[in-house]
Amino acid sequence: MWDYTDTVMDHFKNPRNVGVIENPDGVGEVGSLACGDALKLTFKLADDGHIADAKFQTFGCASAIASSSALTEMIKGMTIEAADKVTNQDIAEFLGGLPEQKMHCSVMGREALEVAIENYRTGKTSKTILQGKIICNCFGITEDEIKDVVRNNGLTTAEQVTNYCKAGGGCGGCIHKIDEIIENIQAEIKKAATLAPAKAMTVLEKIRLIEETMEREIRPMLRRDGGDIDLIDVDGDRVVIGFRGMCAQCHVADFTMKEVVEAKLREFVSPTLTVEESRS
Repeated sequence: MWDYTDTVMDHFKNPRNVGVIENPDGVGEVGSLACGDALKLTFKLADDGHIADAKFQTFGCASAIASSSALTEMIKGMTIEAADKVTNQDIAEFLGGLPEQKMHCSVMGREALEVAIENYRTGKTSKTILQGKIICNCFGITEDEIKDVVRNNGLTTAEQVTNYCKAGGGCGGCIHKIDEIIENIQAEIKKAATLAPAKAMTVLEKIRLIEETMEREIRPMLRRDGGDIDLIDVDGDRVVIGFRGMCAQCHVADFTMKEVVEAKLREFVSPTLTVEESRS
């Protein structure tokens, strides 16, 4: 039995916005019944350009139903531009978290929204939008889809990729290709950091780069275990952080602070940074 939050169970047992909108402005269909999960998202815009209504139909588990229900609630009232910035992590956070093995349901929701918005903007259908080289033949997952979940969620292993988009969860024949994609993305990130011009950063530039690194490299890893992190202060090369959620009570918090937080900040911001935890 999965350990679902009360919010997940509420949206599963009492799903909001089930159905299909007639004459929608945007339609997004992702997944496949043959693969076990499928989602259709439709939305309608008001005269002022905000999303007036959103509905869904899905074939899937409790997490798929809850994620779809949550997504429709989240985007109602948003502009297209704001909705386009909603991530799968936002969906999971709205639900109070999802088991890592069920994160693919939040990714499916994000993909359906992406397709629906592209359909609104260009008139393209799901079939023409979701193109690319197939890596996982069992579930029809493309290379671009795998790259997106790796980059957007800071994934570092093929097992995590399977949890987030199912790729590699069938016969396993594509695991080595997934490993190669992960290695290539990590190499690109390190190369970009190495090629970045070395110059003295202003305080604001340093803070912004620290926040970007925390959001891209650190926070996704902590959130997978029910934790989070806040930037408290930056004083020269001294960075003060605060752990939140499960990380605040974790007995290996000191290890996480040095081997994850400090290591990532030294890699992507400055090799002279030191990190300490605020105890207040």
